Amino acid sequence: MKLKNILGKIFSRNFIFAMLIIVQVLFFIFSVTKIGEQFYFVYLFLICLDIVLVIYIMNLDENPSYKLAWIIAISIFPLFGGLSYVFIKISQKIPREIGLHYQQQAQAYLIQNNDTLRLLEERMPDSGNLARYVANYGPYPVYRRTACEYFPLGELQFDAMIKELNNAKRFIFMEFFIISEGYMFDTVSEILIRKAKEGLDVRLMYDGIGTGMLNSSKPFKELQAQGVKCKSFNPFTPFLSTVQNNRDHRKIIVIDGHTAFNGGTNLADEYINRKERFGHWKDTAIMLKGEAVWNYTIMFLQLWEFGEKIGSDFENFLPVEKEFFDTPTDGFVQPFSDSPLDNENVSKCVYLDMINNARKSVCITTPYLILDDELFYALSFACKKGVDVTIITPHIPDKWYTHCVAWNTYPKLIEAGVKVYEYTPGFIHAKTLIADEQNAVVGTINFDYRSLYLHYECASILYGCSVVKSICEDFEATVRVSKRITLEDCKNRSAFNKIAGFFLSSMSPLL
Repeated sequence: MKLKNILGKIFSRNFIFAMLIIVQVLFFIFSVTKIGEQFYFVYLFLICLDIVLVIYIMNLDENPSYKLAWIIAISIFPLFGGLSYVFIKISQKIPREIGLHYQQQAQAYLIQNNDTLRLLEERMPDSGNLARYVANYGPYPVYRRTACEYFPLGELQFDAMIKELNNAKRFIFMEFFIISEGYMFDTVSEILIRKAKEGLDVRLMYDGIGTGMLNSSKPFKELQAQGVKCKSFNPFTPFLSTVQNNRDHRKIIVIDGHTAFNGGTNLADEYINRKERFGHWKDTAIMLKGEAVWNYTIMFLQLWEFGEKIGSDFENFLPVEKEFFDTPTDGFVQPFSDSPLDNENVSKCVYLDMINNARKSVCITTPYLILDDELFYALSFACKKGVDVTIITPHIPDKWYTHCVAWNTYPKLIEAGVKVYEYTPGFIHAKTLIADEQNAVVGTINFDYRSLYLHYECASILYGCSVVKSICEDFEATVRVSKRITLEDCKNRSAFNKIAGFFLSSMSPLL
């Protein structure tokens, strides 16, 4: 375990960034002392290379903040900044071809019911366009016959999850970014092994860095020996390809095709507060029963078979218990996933649309608040229109540098009229957005660059469902135990935090 922790630190972004600075300084010292006067020609060549790259980057059709971050990186690291950017552009070609196959292989199984979409457009005109966009470009349909239950804490979701796992009869699919040994893992493992021995198709997938770099492979080998199929998504291979940056940040549980869980909760004890890290850990999730679960079944199978030539027959995993399709519902549900290997930022578009179309209120919880210009101006403009915008972030962060960036953003948001709160009991890991107390998004998508551009993510959009009331009530209860941040609080930060915040904000798209 100590070796894993050491490796995790060595290959962390902070360590690599520090090493780049050291190597850059050593390069210039070597150039001046060994090359002498010829150093100026080398330096002139690097400047010319940087100018060419900067002009090229400025003309790309990409997020302006992302382009600016690269320009700054190239300016700080004339040698390695430019070479890193060239390497990334070259190594992204093959993954994007794989990503196209990843999206196309399931399209035949994701067919939008036009009557459902038409009914949504009639009842909620502003939501109809968003649902059509996600159905066409996700591509994940919107459904009606789906019941929803909301869990304001990870431990409540865990209790429901155990009950549903014990009732499984055909298959269990589980996918997490982080899996750690402990009570939660042991409890789930016992059920998975028992169900595998009963003849169920039991699969467990985890991210190759989020889990693989932090844990021994022994527990997964033991599960494999007991009949549970385990898979590490995108295993860690340092410096070989930028696809290593594209992590599986999703949390999905599908049971027999008729029940699904999704939210911020990973398979580790801190998520259910049996292990304390960063104070009280608040997470949220939802359970779906009915038609909309099919989207999550397809999502799981897509990544499970990522890069494989022979895939499963998706139809084998359609639910056979038709009574679940007769589940009454009072709204519409649209689970969706977002891939970093295409040019469609579905998650960001969903967030922007809900913010821009809100007429009364926008409520957001996120562990990381690293906004690009579009999201910042959307939130600011909403306030200027008279929309009540409230954001809750952690008071005890798990990453000090992301907290610095958030604090650098607070003054601008507060001046625009946004109410910013920090969850004082500890760390809030929930990723939710509520618009007008009518529509909501619950899932794995943070308000930061990594979630919106680099990771595989997923969530459910809830249109007019009564469960949104429960989400609103939980948000209000969370506000009551949180501290509202003022401009005075921002002014009273230490000089170090202010300087670090300014510097890190300029590089935030690369954090």
